[in-house]
Amino acid sequence: MNDKQKKPQKLKARLPRGFVDRTAGDIRAVNEMTAKIREVYEHYGFDPLETPLFEYTDALGKFLPDSDRPNEGVFSLQDDDEQWMSLRYDLTAPLARHVAENFNEIQLPYRTYRAGYVFRNEKPGPGRFRQFMQFDADTVGAPGVQADAEMCMMMADTLEALGIKRGDYVIRVNNRKVLDGVLEAIGLGGDDKAGQRLNVLRAIDKLDKFGLDGVRLLLGEGRKDESGDFTKGAGLNKEQIDRLEKLYAIQIEDRKDYFMFMPISEVLSDDVIVSPSETMANSPHVGDLVLGNPRVLDIFAGLFPESDKLKEGIEELKIISGLARSAGYGTKRIRIDVSVVRGLEYYTGPVYEAELLFDVTNEKGEKVVFGSVGGGGRYDGLVSRFMGQPVPATGFSIGVSRLMTALKNLGKLGASEVIEPVLVTVMDGDVEAMGRYQRMTQELRAAGIRAEMYQGNWKKFGNQLKYADRRGCPVAIIQGGDERATSVVQIKDLIEGKRLSGEIEDNASWREARVAQETAPEADLVAKVREILAAQAEDRKRAAIGFAIPYDPAQVGDTDDKD
Repeated sequence: MNDKQKKPQKLKARLPRGFVDRTAGDIRAVNEMTAKIREVYEHYGFDPLETPLFEYTDALGKFLPDSDRPNEGVFSLQDDDEQWMSLRYDLTAPLARHVAENFNEIQLPYRTYRAGYVFRNEKPGPGRFRQFMQFDADTVGAPGVQADAEMCMMMADTLEALGIKRGDYVIRVNNRKVLDGVLEAIGLGGDDKAGQRLNVLRAIDKLDKFGLDGVRLLLGEGRKDESGDFTKGAGLNKEQIDRLEKLYAIQIEDRKDYFMFMPISEVLSDDVIVSPSETMANSPHVGDLVLGNPRVLDIFAGLFPESDKLKEGIEELKIISGLARSAGYGTKRIRIDVSVVRGLEYYTGPVYEAELLFDVTNEKGEKVVFGSVGGGGRYDGLVSRFMGQPVPATGFSIGVSRLMTALKNLGKLGASEVIEPVLVTVMDGDVEAMGRYQRMTQELRAAGIRAEMYQGNWKKFGNQLKYADRRGCPVAIIQGGDERATSVVQIKDLIEGKRLSGEIEDNASWREARVAQETAPEADLVAKVREILAAQAEDRKRAAIGFAIPYDPAQVGDTDDKD
């Protein structure tokens, strides 16, 4: 029998499912993006707020994202006082708790923005994570829908500040009262129909994915997909489906003259003009066909005359549209769309969604519209849960990770280059030499130059240059005993050296040429490094615009061609 003790097994390094590590590039990209978002919010007069990652579970209320998962969609633990706490699943519920807890000290309307991670105890999948970042803005204590209109305008301004051009996005606006009014009109009112209403809204939300016919199937008995999987429908009859279809198919192509016509005096340069029908094209130019024409609201209200709730929602949408259009926001940017379904739980009034309209290639190689990157709406009941009195509120949330993906697709993020540090190499390990290397490093840093002193095994100098190459360091500083005796340093342009190494064919020529390396007095270290970094920057600039002209220090700042 082998009495030898078994070797302890190594702990396996593994990332929990649904979570990701963030690299330097991702972190810098997020910082770049959130700085631009923050600037817009600040210009609108919003102030920052930060709440903790944990909240008491009862503060999150019934508004949880996935009731089919353990702990109803949240990650929870029990404190030593036996109270349950949960990781926040969004940034809105913590805001509601903060406002209620500090109500007497808060100045209403309370305008705040927050950025941070939220957590969902959901089944992870491709593009679906359990931890992700949101960036929210909210106004608490403003009952009028002018606050909702401002939110829509701020969403539009935010997307443009991030470099998304007009026409590549739209803020679509609807009202929960319109949705609820239509559902009541077709016989789905009351608490006993709550589950069926939820299924109906989910079906309508699939319009972009399955089209009119697919949604009809989901509203009825159900739909079988290409793989044969069957999704049970909402169980509506034909009459209910026909009436409901008016909600999301009101601007069908063969009736666009009727729904979209706008007098020329009301058309904005920012409106989306669609091609007229033959009848319209042959008539005098008295107006245009405008996609998202708010006139459709009056027509829509007439289709459901029995619903007072719907009429109230329609009037609120008219106000939002009027305010946005008065400020110059046409339907290219902010568009009333009564088919928008958002907020199946706590929204009580206007709802809005930011949608990107450009195509991207999905994992199957198919061209698809990018879709939603954020949204929000009015939630007048959320703060009131703590207060016992009405506290109106509205706000929206941006999905930071999803929006970052969109900006990378457009080439609008990560374009600002990060220069890796200048490497001060270590040739000798005595205290006096180390002191010199550290002093050089600090001088470069004090001059605003990113720099580091090599911290690995200094006795293997070749490894230091390998490290510099893998790290992408632009310059290496070298000082051995001979250089130290004469107070000079060797400055090696690693970028130029790498380029020229392909042009010199043998080691003898390399040693003879001493390319991309020069000797300079210690006192000139900062100036020489700056000169090399400027040369590298100019080379990158010329390469970016297609020049193949070698860098000439005399031409820095003057790249125009001269006769």
